[in-house]
Amino acid sequence: MGVFSKTCEYALRAVFFIAHRTAEGGKVGIKEVADGIASPEYFLAKILQDLSRKGIIQSAKGPHGGFFIDDKSRKNSLSEVVKAVDGNGLFTGCGLGLEYCSEVNPCPLHNQFKDIRNQIYLMLKNTSIEQFNEDLSLGITALKK
Repeated sequence: MGVFSKTCEYALRAVFFIAHRTAEGGKVGIKEVADGIASPEYFLAKILQDLSRKGIIQSAKGPHGGFFIDDKSRKNSLSEVVKAVDGNGLFTGCGLGLEYCSEVNPCPLHNQFKDIRNQIYLMLKNTSIEQFNEDLSLGITALKK
């Protein structure tokens, strides 16, 4: 079980894959991305359309079309990708999923969870798509389970 929703996991893996494959220019098709990250193609198509609409990735139609990430978008932090897919819940929500939980009315895990939540946010905020791409190019990281 990961920290992110299944949708967000696929989105992050797809963003990394697309950034890596289009670093030298060019575009990748949905089938190549789905194969590259071991994702169901129909599920991934919806995710990529959403990411494209929100400006996290770019897409082009036509015979030489596909998905890519431009230089400006490569500088986006991973927290921007998470927010685009799942909203701010990971960074602001209660660890037990309680609506009433707050600084004034904390749940039993509030303070400890808040610290962990803040660490996750800072890690994602301080890491750009571009930085992760360097590790992929060096073969330090992998995208398939």
